[in-house]
Amino acid sequence: MAAGDSDTVHGLIEQVAARQPGAVYALSTESEARIDCAALALGCRRVAGALQAAGARPGDTVSVVMPNGLQTLRLLLGAMHAGMVVNPVNLLSQPEQMRYVLAHSDCRVVCVAPEWEERVRAMLADIGRLVSVLVADPDGLALPGEAEANALPAPSPDAVALLMYTSGTTGQPKGVMLTQRNLAANAQAISAEHELGSADRVLAVLPLYHINAFCVTMLAPLAHGGSLAMPPKFSAGRFWEQAAQTGCSWINVVPTMISYLLEGEAPARERSAAIRFCRSASAALPPEHHRAFERLFGIGIVETMGLTETAAPSFSNPLDPARRKLGSVGRASGCEARVIDAALAEVPDGSTGELAIRGPNVMRGYYKNEEATRASFTPDGWLRTGDLGHRDADGFFFVTGRIKELIIKGGENIAPREIDEALLRHPAVLEAAAVGVPDRHYGQEVGVCIVLREGCACGEDELRAFSAEALGRYKAPGHYRFVTDLPRGPSGKVQRLKLLPLFAA
Repeated sequence: MAAGDSDTVHGLIEQVAARQPGAVYALSTESEARIDCAALALGCRRVAGALQAAGARPGDTVSVVMPNGLQTLRLLLGAMHAGMVVNPVNLLSQPEQMRYVLAHSDCRVVCVAPEWEERVRAMLADIGRLVSVLVADPDGLALPGEAEANALPAPSPDAVALLMYTSGTTGQPKGVMLTQRNLAANAQAISAEHELGSADRVLAVLPLYHINAFCVTMLAPLAHGGSLAMPPKFSAGRFWEQAAQTGCSWINVVPTMISYLLEGEAPARERSAAIRFCRSASAALPPEHHRAFERLFGIGIVETMGLTETAAPSFSNPLDPARRKLGSVGRASGCEARVIDAALAEVPDGSTGELAIRGPNVMRGYYKNEEATRASFTPDGWLRTGDLGHRDADGFFFVTGRIKELIIKGGENIAPREIDEALLRHPAVLEAAAVGVPDRHYGQEVGVCIVLREGCACGEDELRAFSAEALGRYKAPGHYRFVTDLPRGPSGKVQRLKLLPLFAA
C-alpha cells in the first residue's frame, strides 16, 4: 500500500482487506448474513460497476434513500471507494425537504429501497433532469445486474466523498461536503480515542443517514480492523439481546436511546459483561440519566460531541472512567478547539464564548453555498460551531447553550422556522413560534406558542391533527401554548428563549 492510502476511505477498505481478508466486517442481527473484509473490498468494486452502468462516474453524486442494512453499507462504501460522492438521505425528512435535497445535490443516481421507490420517482419527475433509479433490497448482498467495475483510479484525499444535508436555522437544508481525508482522519481519531482494536464489535443501531452512525459505526471499524453488528433499527426491548448474541464489546447511542433503555429492565450481568463502554453523542446527556445508566447497567458512558461539519466527533471524554468529567463533552479529539468571543479572539479558560474547531476532520464547506461557508469560518480557518460554552483549566469543554436556534430531538435537527411556517398555513393562526422544550426521552421536544387571529377559535386537538399532516408525527409539536403576543427584541425578532417558562408547568 502507498503511504497515502490511509488518507482515504478507499485506502482504509483496501488496507483492512489486505491485512485481515477473512475477518468479519459487518453482520446482521436478524440473519446469518455477514460480510468479511475481502468480500467488502470486492463488493465495493462490484457496487461501482452497478453505479457506472447506471450512469455515475467518479465525482458524481449518488443519493441513497434506504434504511439500515448490509446492502446499504455496501452502497455507501462502494460509491466512496469508487471516488463518487455519496448522499445519504434522511428518511425522516418531509417530502418537500427530500425533494429539495435530491434536486440540490445534482445526483446522477438514486439508490432506493422498494418501499420508497414510488415516492422518490414522483419527486424526481419534478426536478427537471434525468436521474437513474437503482432499486435495492437493504438486506441483500448483491445488486441487480451487479458486476465488477473496470479499474478506477483511487480517489484523491481531497476529493469530496460525502454530501450530507443538515437543517439550518432557516429551515433550508445545507449540504455539508466532507472529503475522503476528513472521513479517514476521523475514523482513525475515533479508533485511537476509544482504544479500539480488531477484537472490538459495535452494535450499530443509529441510522446510517446520521453522521454519527456513518462515521463512528461504519467507518471507524475500517480503521481499527473491528466490526459492527447491524439491526434494522433501534429496539429498546431487544437491544441487550442483540448486543449479547453478536458479541458486541461497545455500544454507540444517543441520549434518547439511553432514556428508553432506562425505562426497561437491566439484563442479566453476564449478557452485558463483554461491553467495555457506552458511547453517547449527538446531544447533551442529562447528568441524572448518565448516573442512572451506569448504576443500572454497570457500563460506563463516554460522552462525546461533534457536528456533521466535523465528520461526527470533535470532543470526547477519556476512556478511563477516573479521568472523565460528568457534564462535559470532553477534550478536543482529532482536532484543535478553542473558545472565542464576538470579535473572534480566544477567551481565557472559564470564560463563556463560541466553540471553534480546526483540524483534518473539518468540512470543505457547504455545497453551492459560498455565503454560508464564509460565515462558518473565521479568517484564519476555524470553524464556528454556533455552540456556547467554556473550557476549564484541564482542557475539558462544557456546552452551555446554542447560538443557533435549532431544536435537537433525538439527535435530529429541526429548524423552528419550519414549524412556524407550517402552522401559519392554518387559517386561524396569526403567529407561531417554536422552541425546544426539555424532554426526558428525546433531549428536546418541539413546543410552540400560538397567537390566534381575532375572532377565530381553534383548539389544541385541531392543531395537533393539522401539524401531524403538515409536518409528520416526528416534527409535529408535542406541546402547545396559546398566547396573546410573542416577546420581541428591539429589531422585532421573536425572542424564543423567553417562551420556555411557559412550558415549565
